[in-house]
Amino acid sequence: MTSVKSADGTTLQKITLTNGTARAQLISYGASLTDFRLDGIPYSLVLGSTDPENYFGKMRYFGAIVGPIANRIAQGKALLDGQSLQLAVNENGNALHGGLEGISQKNWQVEVLKSDQVTFSLETSDGESGLPGPLEIKVSYSIQNDDALKIEVSAKSEKPTFCNPAFHGYWCLNDKGLSGHKLMIHADHFLPTNEALIPTGEIQPVDRTPYDLRQPSALPAEISLDTNFCLNRNGLREVARLETDELAMIVETDAPGLQVYDAARLDTSPVLGHSGKPYGRHAGIAMEPQLWPDAPNQPNFPSITLRPGERFSQISFFRFQRK
Repeated sequence: MTSVKSADGTTLQKITLTNGTARAQLISYGASLTDFRLDGIPYSLVLGSTDPENYFGKMRYFGAIVGPIANRIAQGKALLDGQSLQLAVNENGNALHGGLEGISQKNWQVEVLKSDQVTFSLETSDGESGLPGPLEIKVSYSIQNDDALKIEVSAKSEKPTFCNPAFHGYWCLNDKGLSGHKLMIHADHFLPTNEALIPTGEIQPVDRTPYDLRQPSALPAEISLDTNFCLNRNGLREVARLETDELAMIVETDAPGLQVYDAARLDTSPVLGHSGKPYGRHAGIAMEPQLWPDAPNQPNFPSITLRPGERFSQISFFRFQRK
């Protein structure tokens, strides 16, 4: 590839992983998955671009590791051990995905590289995005022998801080957008939000609501999805299934939440994606294993506090079944 430099002057690296019938393309900027393919399927299963510079703008979250706090924090305000933190805000006065200079907008270091695995690492500085630190984050992508994509995220900090990084890939199992897809999520509850998509604090049953996706449901859904589903059970388990008539993707994770965004507001124009056209409304779906949004302001939500001597750890698998 042509040499591309990020804002800090470092050169981006482009990486290819292969195993079995699967192939992944990644870039060091944002530790981003830019392309994922299975032999016999003539298109990428993730939305993206072959031009890394597109990830500086309209595709800033595509396939990236977002954070250090994924999702939204109301007004960017968070209380940590009695101290009020003001985080970088970037969406209607709220903090989203670490602000405009979050970890998705950094050029990560390649720490380990094998034919089927890459590990990226990044260290944020104390005070960056309004968070205590430094925070050291690592993410490992690997293709398993059954073509599954495994993503492992870990982090540690020298000071008490908040930590909730997440993988933000957009999936599409055909080349036509979400039409023709069905989605099932193993979640009996979800987090209702206000107009700014900030959780109200209620943990609401999905029963008798449009958010009941416990059986395969056609996409686009009855209601626009930018929603945290409170996943059933604990530990590594199957949490969701996305499928078409030809292919299914099973999501497994040990995270307690799955943020699902159906790209209802997506528009990359004039930036072109893999199809040679801009991505628009419902071009794909983001399925982001994570802790719950706005957790520092919601005492009933799982904590995202990370303390010295502790280790943040999250494992997810994206498995594929041909029909």
